[in-house]
Amino acid sequence: MVTGQAHAANWVMLQGTEPDGQAARAKVWGFIQPTYRSTDDTKLGGGPWQGQEMQPNQIDPDLESSAQFQLLRARIGVRGSPMPIDNKVNYFLLAEFGSNGITAARDRAATISDASVTLNHIDGARLRLGQFKTPMSEEVFQGIGTMDYINFTAFAHTQLNERVFDTDGAAACDITGASDDLYLQYCADGNAMDGFGAVRDTGAMLFDTFKQGDWEHTYAVMVGNGRGVNQGDNNDDLDTHVYWSSERIYGGKGPRREGWKFFAWAHDGTRTIYDSAQLNAGNLVEQDYDYKRGGLGTTYRKGKYRVFAEYNKAEGMIYIGSDGGAVPGAVNNAGTQISTFNLAPEDEADGYYIDFGYRVLPSLELDVRYDVMNRGTKTDAGERTFETLTLGAQYFFNKKTRAIINYEFRDQEAPNLPSTHPANLIADSLDDRLSFQIFMAF
Repeated sequence: MVTGQAHAANWVMLQGTEPDGQAARAKVWGFIQPTYRSTDDTKLGGGPWQGQEMQPNQIDPDLESSAQFQLLRARIGVRGSPMPIDNKVNYFLLAEFGSNGITAARDRAATISDASVTLNHIDGARLRLGQFKTPMSEEVFQGIGTMDYINFTAFAHTQLNERVFDTDGAAACDITGASDDLYLQYCADGNAMDGFGAVRDTGAMLFDTFKQGDWEHTYAVMVGNGRGVNQGDNNDDLDTHVYWSSERIYGGKGPRREGWKFFAWAHDGTRTIYDSAQLNAGNLVEQDYDYKRGGLGTTYRKGKYRVFAEYNKAEGMIYIGSDGGAVPGAVNNAGTQISTFNLAPEDEADGYYIDFGYRVLPSLELDVRYDVMNRGTKTDAGERTFETLTLGAQYFFNKKTRAIINYEFRDQEAPNLPSTHPANLIADSLDDRLSFQIFMAF
């Protein structure tokens, strides 16, 4: 078994592993994604916010419209090596200017999404330090330029793209019953995000890839703050990540090389937040909760065909949306409560998807993806099931520019509650979603 240079489709090796002596001192690159998304803006069919806007029917990240054009992502970066000083040291810097969770969480027009240095001096044990993508699910770990869909699956969007909050927001803000202004301070804005994970963290990762015949085996072990993009640690517990993949390489090169990959990953951490019940009593009391994620899957790409499948699980702190399905910050019809973003600190969720793509023409690919998320599975009353069937098409103008169109048939259910229960009346309000995007890299 020998160490070998990976192609770009190996996402662990994508950043900071340019071949020795071949890296430019500074290579500028980036991409933009102008996007249009829309729903029918169906109003909530039940619950305390009945008749008001439903949060999942509004367009992220602002949640102010059910149909809009936006610059979803606009990133520009520079990468390279301080040659001729040391070709085994690589750097990677990337800034985000688009309208998404990375910029919205910190209320900034632009921010640094990636900034890392990789030391390639030891064969079999490369070391990366800084802020970068954490090794995990292929769906979110892959480069954005090879995403075959505009929107993530329900599980990836809610449980892997972590939202950072100061409090669990476990119940809607009780305007009339709050005993202290401290409670309203932390939830009157809907328990707004204090940060966004974006599948990134600041830390250190030991990794490498090994070639054995037609097979490529890759490992990664990382420790990080566990706070996402541009956030320092807020407790004394570092997150740990472990990852392994084995891929049979069929041929080709670049981000769409052909191969059959098997992978597994695990993420273990601790999240520290203010307890909402204590805030209601006027006390700032922090509480630690487990944050565990893990999964396995396979990807296959050869000729005209592509088949991806994954199963992922979340334990400990999970994200469970907003009170009554309302837009966070909205006051209920009785004028007594404010809807907030909520976490379930000691619950579970799991999800899976299967994705199929077929190139009907050299420049046209048809796609279909079916994904399921089971959320809040520790109790019958809290369980919610989300099913999405996405039909899509991609037209490739050239290797760096393509148009993507998706239509998502979305369904939500509280499976253990009667169909007339407010939870199911709220779930029935979920709209399908139409999305269109142009992707261009430079």
